[in-house]
Amino acid sequence: MRIAWGITGAGHLLEESVNILVKLSKTHEVTILLSGAGEEVLKMYGLFETVKNLTGGKYRELVLEDDQRSSFPMTGRFSLGTYDLLVVSPTTSNTIGKIVNGIADTLITNAVAQSGKGLVKTYIIPVDMESGDLQTVLPSKLELDKCQNCEVCEAAETCPSNAITPYMEINLLKCEGCGACQDNCPFQAVTGGKIITIHMRDIDIENTTKLGELKGIHVLSHPSDLNII
Repeated sequence: MRIAWGITGAGHLLEESVNILVKLSKTHEVTILLSGAGEEVLKMYGLFETVKNLTGGKYRELVLEDDQRSSFPMTGRFSLGTYDLLVVSPTTSNTIGKIVNGIADTLITNAVAQSGKGLVKTYIIPVDMESGDLQTVLPSKLELDKCQNCEVCEAAETCPSNAITPYMEINLLKCEGCGACQDNCPFQAVTGGKIITIHMRDIDIENTTKLGELKGIHVLSHPSDLNII
């Protein structure tokens, strides 16, 4: 099967999505589409290289939003029925809000729009499904209550991308999620994978409900719900 998989800028369900991608790529041709935020977040969580290593060759490409400029020419494949399936996971509330309002001004929203025109089945896995609280995982984070303000910060010294600033903050746009800072801080002042609780907004839940009413779009609650491996 020829599959296109879009990733947007959410940390929730990101690792689970990548794990399914790894399995799918063993038996299917998978093209991976990254929104600008999706590329950034994959790097923050140390998953970009894993995704990149799944690609290579026609219909096993890594498509970056920045490379597609404003017209997103590769999405024309969807209107031509080149792919059997489009999956977007994880899908941010911002992306869903655009889809349900017919806005197609990003790589991912354009792919969804063109899939509708080409009658390509589309599975979308939102991060905001139900009202209430949700637990999600953070990328690297500096714990100020543990930081000892060392004259020489071992975490900063060993960071290969210089992502830790002189003011002892982590610049997540530089972070590659390698974990070197966590391993080398003697006071465990840098954490990764910390779980926090966030509250779902009503408007995001409403948009997810509307998403399920669109023709050709199937909403799933988790990447493992895909029955195509």
